[in-house]
Amino acid sequence: MDSRDIRDAIRKALSTNQCASVSELVTEVSRALGVPRGLVAYEVMMMWKNGELELEGVPRNSVAYVFSVEGLWYWVSLALVAASILAVTLINGGPLIYLRYGLGALMLLFMPGYALVESLYPRGDELSPLERLALSIGLSLAVLPLIGLVLNYTPPWGIRFVPIVVSTNSVTVTLLTVALVRKARIFEAGEDRCQG
Repeated sequence: MDSRDIRDAIRKALSTNQCASVSELVTEVSRALGVPRGLVAYEVMMMWKNGELELEGVPRNSVAYVFSVEGLWYWVSLALVAASILAVTLINGGPLIYLRYGLGALMLLFMPGYALVESLYPRGDELSPLERLALSIGLSLAVLPLIGLVLNYTPPWGIRFVPIVVSTNSVTVTLLTVALVRKARIFEAGEDRCQG
């Protein structure tokens, strides 16, 4: 049984009862096709992410999205940026130096590219996780020289420690915010159809 058959069965079940809960929908399709509930639940989630079906209880506006579970990636990313800034600026030696190295490498080699990938592909299903990881690392290696080039031609700053930290993290936070806005627009949905 492939995913198209499962998705067709989900659409058929929804055509008869548009206001079924996710649990009821998954149980009904699972029984009808004789496939595991997890497989049906996965297809329901992917259909929801692709905008093929609407679920109640999901964020309905941008502010609700930012403070929901779906928007948690943004806050975790900002926490990683803040932790890397603190580690790189405050840790100068001792046993925590390896934490500085790790978070500094994360700040330079992953986060700018990750933020760019998230802003370019906000839906989440365009690329596989491995492709996202590879693009994040590759785009970080492409963005950093551009930041260095701009810093090189700004006489008051130049290529020094503080301007590099400030500019790299400013670009990263800006791109993360652009990605947040784009994702919030995608997940924004209309009015509830199944009110009591």
